[in-house]
Amino acid sequence: MRYVVEVERDEEGRWLAEVLDMPGAVAFGETRDEALRAAEALVLRTIADRVEHREVRPDKLEISFVSA
Repeated sequence: MRYVVEVERDEEGRWLAEVLDMPGAVAFGETRDEALRAAEALVLRTIADRVEHREVRPDKLEISFVSA
């Protein structure tokens, strides 16, 4: 699985990181790196939930993040 994370700064100066392949998956941070880490954690929590509910097989997972 490859997740593209789009990062931008909002009008208030916060950093916003949106995971493009996960509708509604948006994270914020005081810095660009904080926003990216928060987005990555959000993706990993979502995948963990899917594994727990047997929607995804853990032995088939290969995860990478790309910032856009």
